[in-house]
Amino acid sequence: MLTLRKASDRGIARHGWLTSFHTFSFANYRNINEQGFSDLLVINDDRVAAAKGFGQHPHRDMEIFSYVLEGALEHKDTLGTGSVIRPGDVQLMSAGSGVAHSEFNHSADELVHFLQIWIVPNVSGATPRYQQEHFSAEQKRGRLQLIISPDGANGSLQVRQDARVYAGLFNGQESATLTLAPDRYAYVHVARGSVELNGVPLQEGDGVRVRQEQALTLSNGQDAEVLVFDLRPQELPQMP
Repeated sequence: MLTLRKASDRGIARHGWLTSFHTFSFANYRNINEQGFSDLLVINDDRVAAAKGFGQHPHRDMEIFSYVLEGALEHKDTLGTGSVIRPGDVQLMSAGSGVAHSEFNHSADELVHFLQIWIVPNVSGATPRYQQEHFSAEQKRGRLQLIISPDGANGSLQVRQDARVYAGLFNGQESATLTLAPDRYAYVHVARGSVELNGVPLQEGDGVRVRQEQALTLSNGQDAEVLVFDLRPQELPQMP
C-alpha cells in the first residue's frame, strides 16, 4: 500500500534567511496525522541564504543526517568536528548523550539547499559520534546506493537503528528495484525532479509511506534524486 504525501501539503517556515519545508511535524508546524513514520521522525527541506545559518544548538538521543543538494554547508560541533558538506556528501551525527552543533551556509554569495533528517535511535545515552562519506553521482546513477545502515555495510554510514537509507539518481529509461523483507515499512522522498514509484507519478518534495509491499521500482525519472528508507514495521509515538 502506497500513501502519498504531496509536497504542497507539507508545513512551511519562512524566516527571510531560511525557507524550510517540513514533511512531518516540526517546531511550530504541528499536524496530528504527520508525526513521523516508523523510526523516521523528521525530513526538513532547507534553503539557507548566503552566509546565514543555525547557531550552536544542542541535540540528544537522535540520529541526524544531512544530505546536500546544492551549495555547501559548514558544520561545527562540540566533538571538535569541523567540515564542509557538498553535493554527494552524507553527514551523520549521532547525538547520543548530548552534543551541540552549528550549521551555516559556507558561501558568501550562493544559497545552500539540503535535507536534514532525523531517525530515532534504538539506544539512549550512547557516546556521541560523527561520520561523513562521499557518494558520487556514478554510484547513484540508475540504482539505489546504500548510504546508511545499522552495520556500515558497503561503505555506508552506521546508524544506531534497524534502518537503511538508499539514494538514487534517475533519468529517462534508468530504473531500479528495491526488494523489501517481509513486513518491512519504507518511505520514499523525492529530493528533486520527478519519478514514478511502482507506476505512481511523483514530483519534487513528494513523499510516500509504504506498507505491505514486496518491491519498490523507481522509473521514468526526469532529473530525479530520490531517498528510500527501509524501516521497521511500527508506528512512531507522537512527538512531545
